[in-house]
Amino acid sequence: MKRMGMIFRAKANKALDRAEDPRETLDYSYQKQLELLQKVRRGVADVATSRKRLELQLNQLQSQSTKLEDQGRKALALGREDLAREALSRRAALQQQVTDLETQHATLQGEEEKLTLAAQRLQAKVDAFRTKKETIKATYTAAQAQTRIGEAFSGISEEMGDVGLAIQRAEDKTAQLQARAGAIDELLASGALEDPSGMHKDDLQAELDRLSGGTDVELELQRMKAELAGGSNGGQQALEGGTSQQQSQQQPQDTPRFDKQ
Repeated sequence: MKRMGMIFRAKANKALDRAEDPRETLDYSYQKQLELLQKVRRGVADVATSRKRLELQLNQLQSQSTKLEDQGRKALALGREDLAREALSRRAALQQQVTDLETQHATLQGEEEKLTLAAQRLQAKVDAFRTKKETIKATYTAAQAQTRIGEAFSGISEEMGDVGLAIQRAEDKTAQLQARAGAIDELLASGALEDPSGMHKDDLQAELDRLSGGTDVELELQRMKAELAGGSNGGQQALEGGTSQQQSQQQPQDTPRFDKQ
């Protein structure tokens, strides 16, 4: 079970690694930092609101304390010492509340300053992270485009790989057809296959035709040599006969022709 769990986690990690896009991860991290910064700012606003509420309460208590003090003075002026004592007693109780509120106000003011400083530092970090994020995203996009261009030029990308395989298959089929055509021509020439159209001759018939053609040429050459080597009289007669025949052909048709007699 442990081994199966390890294999499953390894497969899942590999699948997630293939599906992960660093740009999306950076954007998600930046979004989380913005949410954290917003929470800090909201905390600063809440603390400032509480501090402001304490300041309002302090102002009210101080106003009541001043009013009680005035009432005590008036009571003494009228000879009512008991009323003056009561007014001072109430004023003393209010002073204790004022002291407590001032302590809380100081604490809240310190917390507000700390949160404000933390928000400023976090804002600076978020801004720096945003700049770095955009730089990394631009670099990653450029590297990805360069890799795709390199794969396209080298033919190792998936799309170009399919095109390369198609070209390879076409070349293989072309070479196979060329080899088959050459083999058929050789078989026809050797006589192993017969041409049903009768247009193709085997090698034996071709050789016989060549020899027969060569014999005809030799016989014609011998005849011409014999004619040229014949008697001069026969050649002269043949020449005169040819000339007379030519002249007779050039004469008009109404010119009387004389026989040798």
